[in-house]
Amino acid sequence: MDQQERIDAACSFLLQAPPGEINDVLNDVRNIISDDDSLQDGVLPTLKEYNLTQFTVVDVPGTSHQAIISDVARLPGDSEEDGAATERFLDPRSNTSYLFDHITLEASDPQPAEPDPDSETFRSELESATFSYLAAHFRDGVASVFAVPNSPNNFVIQIVANKYNPTNFWSGRWRSKYHIDLNDHTVTGQILVHVHYYEQGNVQLTTSHSVTIDLPPAVVASSPGAFASKTLALIDNEEGNYETSLGEVYQDMGEKTFKGLRRALPLTRQKLDWDKILGYKLGAELSSGKGGFGNS
Repeated sequence: MDQQERIDAACSFLLQAPPGEINDVLNDVRNIISDDDSLQDGVLPTLKEYNLTQFTVVDVPGTSHQAIISDVARLPGDSEEDGAATERFLDPRSNTSYLFDHITLEASDPQPAEPDPDSETFRSELESATFSYLAAHFRDGVASVFAVPNSPNNFVIQIVANKYNPTNFWSGRWRSKYHIDLNDHTVTGQILVHVHYYEQGNVQLTTSHSVTIDLPPAVVASSPGAFASKTLALIDNEEGNYETSLGEVYQDMGEKTFKGLRRALPLTRQKLDWDKILGYKLGAELSSGKGGFGNS
């Protein structure tokens, strides 16, 4: 395997890194590449892709809150030259732009950013309603709400919640994103869940769910504040139903699907007492020995 093939393999591993484990995977693939300079140059585009798609969060300089790194937040016109580790992103909550380093995961060089005056009223109301929803359902979650540039009456809500519990060998990430189009009276989006459990094994769950909500005329015609609250209530209902459906599916799998894969009980129809397993084995050997003596 040549160096480029090793880098391609490393990139594939990185994109599949479970929540909160990207640094562990990166340290592991260093042994594959055996050249830190080649590794950094080769995997930088992959690290950018991972941070953007996984909604990596960052402390916004000069504020006490975090923002989401994503394609929507990226400011292409202000990005650094190709191949650089840093790009400029927008935090609409504080009207701040900042440089984000995809390798160190740190933000710097905050600059004021002017909001779109035609969209800011609706955007800020959606933001307020989103934070209320976040506080109710995602204790450690982060959200960002954007007005889509050059697209009047279009907004994007992004939510991410991470739970890392290495002591108990599991980690998980919930991501959801919604495009609100006031022109078409629709909300379209996607929910993505990724969970990793790795105690004495390696089990991952990755699932996604597409969302389409038609906004009732009464919702669209309401004031910005009422519109935002009602829209988040519809999103709340959609996410709640999806979470419930996930629970039902995996309960059904435990009770039916997995039982169909193997016998629930041994042929004796009794559960095996593992503390007495050596006794069972010894008893079987003695029985076998008696049979042998009797036939001799």
